[in-house]
Amino acid sequence: MLTRNLLAAAALALAVPALAQEVKLPPTLTMTAYDTGSSGFNIAVAVGKAFKDKQGTDLRVLPAGNDVARLAPLKGGRAQASAMGIGVYFAQEGVFEFAVRDWGPQPLRLMLASSDCNAISLGVAKDSGVKDIKDLKGKRIGLVVGSPALNQNAFAVLAFANLGRNDVKLVEFSSFGAMWKGILNNEVDAAIASTISGQAKEAEASPRGLHYPPVPAADKAGWARLSKIGPYFAPHKATCGVGASAQNPIELPNYPYPIFMAYASQPAELVHGIAKSMIVNYPAYKDGAPGAAGLELARQNFTWVLPYHDGAIRAFKEAGVWKPEHEAHNQAALRRQAILAGAWDTFLKTNPAEGEGFRKGWTAARADALKKAGLDPIFE
Repeated sequence: MLTRNLLAAAALALAVPALAQEVKLPPTLTMTAYDTGSSGFNIAVAVGKAFKDKQGTDLRVLPAGNDVARLAPLKGGRAQASAMGIGVYFAQEGVFEFAVRDWGPQPLRLMLASSDCNAISLGVAKDSGVKDIKDLKGKRIGLVVGSPALNQNAFAVLAFANLGRNDVKLVEFSSFGAMWKGILNNEVDAAIASTISGQAKEAEASPRGLHYPPVPAADKAGWARLSKIGPYFAPHKATCGVGASAQNPIELPNYPYPIFMAYASQPAELVHGIAKSMIVNYPAYKDGAPGAAGLELARQNFTWVLPYHDGAIRAFKEAGVWKPEHEAHNQAALRRQAILAGAWDTFLKTNPAEGEGFRKGWTAARADALKKAGLDPIFE
C-alpha cells in the first residue's frame, strides 16, 4: 500500500508541470473586484501575480465600490471576470439593485471561490459597547448604496438577534471603502466585512478598535431568521482575522468569498484557462494574500447556489473531481436561471411602468414563475 501511494504521489508530481504547460491564457486579462485593500482585491492580485509568473499573462484588477459597478464592465465586454461577493447571487436572481430594466436576472457562472479560515459578519467598533448582536439595537449600521450583497448581509446578521431596519440607525455610504472609513471617523458603529479584510484590520488597529460579536450555531431560532434573509450563509468557526485564532475561534456566518465568476457568454476556452491556471498554480498564490488558501480545489463547493461555467467544469473533470451529482445539481441551477430569464422576458413584454411599480411587478412575476416550476422564490 505504501509503495502504491508513493508511486501515485510521484505520478502526480510529474503530472503538475505537464498540466501547467497545457494552460492557455491570453496576454492580458481584466477582472473586477472589491475596493483596494479588501481581501477580495488582494486575493485577485495574488492570483494575477501567479498568472504573470507562470503564464506571462498580465491581469488588470479593477476595484469597484458596489456590485453594479463590478458587473457593469463584464456586461459591457470590458472585463472577462470578477472576484465578486454574494452580489453574484442577487444578480442571478434579478433582485434588489438588479430588479431594474437595465439589469434583471443575469446568466452568471462560477469558476472557483475561496472558503478559508475567515468569516463574513458585522464588525463592530469596541467603543460602541456592543458585545452581542442584540446589543446593536439603536446603533449606527453602515450600508453601501448600490451594493445589495453588503446590505443584505448586514440585515441577515441583524435578523439573528431579531433586529430589523427600524431597530437600528442606517447610515449610507458610496462604497465599501467609504463605509469602513466611517468606522474610523466615528460615523457608524458596525459594518459588514470579512474578518481578514484590510479595512477591518485597519479598524482593529485604530483608537476605536474592532471585534466580531459571535453568531453561535446552537441558536437555531436565530439561525432560522438569518437564513431566511441570507440562505447562502452557513455556520462557521473563524480562526483567522480580527479577534479570531485557532486557539480562540469565533462562531460566525460565512459563505465563499471572493467568488471568481464570469458571464455564460465568455468562451469556454478562456474560462477553462483561468480555472485551470488557478488549480495548477495554487501553490504559487495560496500564501500571497490572506484568504487565498481557500481557493484550494479540495475546498470548492460544487453544489452551491449558482451553476458553474462549462470551461470550469472541463478543468474540474480533468482534475478528477467533478461527479455525477455535481452535474445534476448544475443542471438544476441552470434550469433556475432559464426560468428566471423566461419570466423576465415575459414581464418586459407587458411594458411595465418605470419606478417602484416596475420593481413590485417584477418581484411578483418572478415569484409566480419560480413557484409554478416548484422552486423557492426566496425573495418575495
